[in-house]
Amino acid sequence: MSSSKHQKIGLKREIGKLGFAAIALNGTIGAGIFALPAIAIERAGLFSPWIYVACGVLIMAIVFVFARVASYFRDTGGPVTYATQAFGPFVGFQAGWLLTLSRAAAFAANAHLMVTYAGWFWSPLTEGTWHLAAVGAVCILLTVVNMVGVRQGMLAIFALTVLKLLPLALLVFLGISQTNPEIFTSAKIPQLDSLGETMLIVFYAFVGFESAVIPAGEARNPRRDIPLALVRTILAITVFYFLIQVVTVSVAPDIAGSKTPLADVAMILMGTAGAGILTLGAVFSISGNLTSSMLSAPRMLYAMSQLGSLPAWFGIIHPRHQTPANAILFYALFSIVLALSGGFVFLAVMSTVVRLMVYVMCIATLPVLHRKLGEFEGQFRLFGGMTIPVLALVLCLWLMTHASMESWLTTSVFMLLGSVMYFVTRRRAALRPE
Repeated sequence: MSSSKHQKIGLKREIGKLGFAAIALNGTIGAGIFALPAIAIERAGLFSPWIYVACGVLIMAIVFVFARVASYFRDTGGPVTYATQAFGPFVGFQAGWLLTLSRAAAFAANAHLMVTYAGWFWSPLTEGTWHLAAVGAVCILLTVVNMVGVRQGMLAIFALTVLKLLPLALLVFLGISQTNPEIFTSAKIPQLDSLGETMLIVFYAFVGFESAVIPAGEARNPRRDIPLALVRTILAITVFYFLIQVVTVSVAPDIAGSKTPLADVAMILMGTAGAGILTLGAVFSISGNLTSSMLSAPRMLYAMSQLGSLPAWFGIIHPRHQTPANAILFYALFSIVLALSGGFVFLAVMSTVVRLMVYVMCIATLPVLHRKLGEFEGQFRLFGGMTIPVLALVLCLWLMTHASMESWLTTSVFMLLGSVMYFVTRRRAALRPE
């Protein structure tokens, strides 16, 4: 398909406020909340619910900045568009490449975990050939769904949103009456270094909200809908996480080391049937997260193609379904390769560190965009001037100092590879005859 033809087709604007809220929710509530409560208890004990509050404060500061930046634009691409407009095409490419890497690493990690949870119902899925085959099947199925159309992808996200929240809400409802009052009266704050390390791990349960800003080119009113969806959804998620951790540490304070902590809590509260329900909820939750990722992340590749940072092949739109089919296919294959080459923990840590780097880039765009684009009526406004962006920047950098050297080396290698790909693409474009 020719580039001109591609330009004429364009993307449909079908996503509204509820759609963006569902994308943000599914992008955030994925595998983390089903795996991290036990780790938080092991490291912070009765203080563990407040770790989620601390992470919530950090993520809200970042979300407010994203909401402000997003209100400047109507285009697909999210951080790619923001960084390009503020700092030029190379920085924009790095933002998109790093976020694509982060999303693909998280997709691969969560696909592993979802299939492992499904192994509660059929044990061959927990390891070996059946496990890898199921991971591949999940990637292929979601690829097909999102190639058919954004509406089909959104319907899947809405359905999985409901199915994931019901068992978690039931857990909170049944366990909240057993709340340990010492959580609010005598919980001890960990040492600063331990607090930072624990927050870096727990922060994995909060990342992913930025998936809602990427498909802005398919929104009916992105400048209004995206900021409101981001702020309201993350506030609700923070409260929800806090309540889940309160119930977990109250009902099962000795759960440290468990690989399925919420299923264990459900076993205590509701028996085997409850554990099965929570396990099924985990499968639905991670499925929703994967669906949201497959819907939004390929749009970054599409946006980078539009900006001339990737070959035009990535920008080709399916003539019938009007979706960025080639970008979706590439992202799916990239995720499958990562899933087959790394385990959950390594992929999750890499995803978090890389995403923090992208957040820092986007925070840095705000003063530049304000100077370039100014103000307009109806724009999302930040109270306190640059106070919130500076706070978000400092907290992100502080968390990043707790990352391992292995994470930094791996990320640096991918940045170098991305830079080579970018300059090769640019050079070929410059040498191509008119």
